[in-house]
Amino acid sequence: MRMKRLLVTLVWFGGAAFAIAQTDHTGHTGHTDGMAHSSDQKSGSNSTALLSEPGQGAFAALSEVVHVLEADPNTDWTKVDLTGLRAHLLDMDRLVTDTIVAETSLANGLHAVATGDADTIAALQRMVPAHAAELARDEHWTIRVDQTDSGVELRVTADDPATIARIKGLGFFGLMASKDHHRAHHLRMALGQDAHKH
Repeated sequence: MRMKRLLVTLVWFGGAAFAIAQTDHTGHTGHTDGMAHSSDQKSGSNSTALLSEPGQGAFAALSEVVHVLEADPNTDWTKVDLTGLRAHLLDMDRLVTDTIVAETSLANGLHAVATGDADTIAALQRMVPAHAAELARDEHWTIRVDQTDSGVELRVTADDPATIARIKGLGFFGLMASKDHHRAHHLRMALGQDAHKH
């Protein structure tokens, strides 16, 4: 279960670039708080060009969005909501790292009961129904989500044996990472154009 959570985290927040950014400290020897990054940019420009995301996952996602916003001369800064995006990224983190899931294999799919502490339950109740709406766009399976006092219940079923096997292989966390709409969604959130709130 721990490995499955780790894999989902890596997929959501940058995959191998995340791991490389955590271990590659080229040009950061003796790096201290408040130290200017100008020397890193000059001496490490070739090596940093290989990396796609800097550091911790939520910071990397925010940094990537800020880079896109600053590069676009048409960005309406009066509508930008990076605080809202940060809150969403914290929800994503809670879903992946703090959620306790009991999965039941069904003949035609999967039933998952997800819970956790109060903050995790709140995150689940924001995230799972909204993400289930994205999953429901796939006509190969049927999605049902119920909110409970202790979290959420997710039921994903299908008729096709290959799709059933896929559902069971993905499990709760894989289903939450499926249908990769997250980057576009994060940019819309940052621009104040949240298409579905979670």
